[in-house]
Amino acid sequence: MAVIGLASCHNHYEHKTVICIPVYGQSLALGVDAELITDFDSLANYANGRIVTENMNHRYGYYDTDEMKLFIKKLLHHQKHSYELSVYSMARWLTDNIGEDTLICIFPGGQDGTIISELGKDSEPYKKLLHDIETAYQLAKDRGWGFEMPALCWMQGETNVNSYPEDHYKELLLQFVNNINKDVKQITRQKRDVEIICYQTNSLTRAKYFQPLTYNCRETEVAQTQLELIRGNPIFHASGPTYPYDCVDEIIHIDGLGQMKHGILAALAAQDIIRHQKNKRGLIPTKIECLDKEVIVRFSIPHPPLVIDTIQVAKARNYGFSVITPNNCDIATNAYLQDNLIHILCSESPKDCRIRYAVNGEYMKSGRLHGPRGNLRDSQGDSLVLTVHGKEYPIHNWCFQFDMPL
Repeated sequence: MAVIGLASCHNHYEHKTVICIPVYGQSLALGVDAELITDFDSLANYANGRIVTENMNHRYGYYDTDEMKLFIKKLLHHQKHSYELSVYSMARWLTDNIGEDTLICIFPGGQDGTIISELGKDSEPYKKLLHDIETAYQLAKDRGWGFEMPALCWMQGETNVNSYPEDHYKELLLQFVNNINKDVKQITRQKRDVEIICYQTNSLTRAKYFQPLTYNCRETEVAQTQLELIRGNPIFHASGPTYPYDCVDEIIHIDGLGQMKHGILAALAAQDIIRHQKNKRGLIPTKIECLDKEVIVRFSIPHPPLVIDTIQVAKARNYGFSVITPNNCDIATNAYLQDNLIHILCSESPKDCRIRYAVNGEYMKSGRLHGPRGNLRDSQGDSLVLTVHGKEYPIHNWCFQFDMPL
């Protein structure tokens, strides 16, 4: 009778809808080195427990592609390598802004220090991602809950920048999107596509041969590909670049606060996707004009006006803008903001040159103080802030890094 009673209780759940949005990629997706800020007990209780893992529980902070190691970590509550993840703040934002009958299912996936070709279909990290999605789906289905995975947060690219693999990054990223769409739909039976909330890697200075004045700069390919897909492919949505954040020891991994800030940007994109809204977020260039010895850049501006900010991000030469000639010289002499346009003055005609933003930085340094960076942002943070331990941090949209021919 006791067994029957427990089984009966197990099968009576109030109806819910589970929205699953994992983060996938390499070290930044896993939060490596990001000091944990989120209190797991508080996260478990937040919004009446509506933030859950792939196991429909509140055991956050565990990840390993090895199932036995993962089991032991959970068994022993081992949290030595529990890091701050962007999806924690993303989930809190979403539960505050969607219906109370909706649960947000979050978990990380991927593998540290891994190029994109080793994260695709049939790789161990990819299999683990699908396994976690299927686990979440089956547990929700067993409880009579609806389940959908409308989006995935993409955070991969650093190793492709600094290890020079013979990969065609755009082709492989689009193949990943195609595969994850097919595989998720097979699991969840959903009709809608899985859309991609895409960050931008800014790890140029970690590449051994990076030279900011080189006309053909191979190291900008990954970041430029991410920008172009956000700008031109409706499946891709912007979260933001990583250069406005502090990096642990100024090496490569954004810190815990940076992860939290980035999570809010991901949440805004996720909310648009959930609501089928077609907002194009992200501060990105839309048109470039050449006038004699001047270059004028127009932007898609989520929250005008544009601002040159040398406080949050340390001042870069010409605020991060450069104009590179075919013989590898920077002819930009000045850059200024006027009427939401950036004007770049040059010492000679910029015809046949390349215009760049945030393609600079000190060798082997990353982050807002000495890494590849620029000083252009919008004004979203005037009304949108993240509060951590009683201190408010503005959440602006910072201009994406770019490298484009004139």
